[in-house]
Amino acid sequence: MTPHESDVKENTASSKAWRSWQENLTLVAIALCLALLIRTFIAEPRYIPSDSMLPTLHTGDRLVVEKISYRFHPPITGDIIVFQPPAELQRRGYPKDQAFIKRVIGKPGEVIGVASGKVYLNAQPLSEDYIAEPPNRPFSAVKVPEDEFFVMGDNRNDSNDSRYWGFLPSKNIIGRATFRFWPLDRIGFI
Repeated sequence: MTPHESDVKENTASSKAWRSWQENLTLVAIALCLALLIRTFIAEPRYIPSDSMLPTLHTGDRLVVEKISYRFHPPITGDIIVFQPPAELQRRGYPKDQAFIKRVIGKPGEVIGVASGKVYLNAQPLSEDYIAEPPNRPFSAVKVPEDEFFVMGDNRNDSNDSRYWGFLPSKNIIGRATFRFWPLDRIGFI
């Protein structure tokens, strides 16, 4: 083999190695961009930090929160939503980026109240087989303002919810909790 042939062979090998690196870097960049887009606009994982949603969700559960459906329709009563704290909670010291999770109880225009251990929606008691125990404190009936929601934790007597800080503006809603992926023994749709 002549020195020239040796140089050509070496250049071809390094050129192939460089192309391989470029392809791998391109694939990694595309994967990162897709992951960022999915997390920003479609779905993201979340961790449950408290007992406020017992018995439905436990501390340490990990969920998938989907972000698309509420672009086409508003939340409905019974949806479990993840949201950024409203202004009142931020005034109380909660950081803006701390996510909360609660169940939608009242939509705009509906009247919510708590009496005799029952939650009332438009003067009718809600059938709530998902709560830890009946609420032990009354709450005077209030009408949910336009573009806001009334939310409560399923653990009614241990939940920092709309009864204490007011209505949730729709703009604060991140998405709907749809699927528990941890722990494995409780994996499934919510």
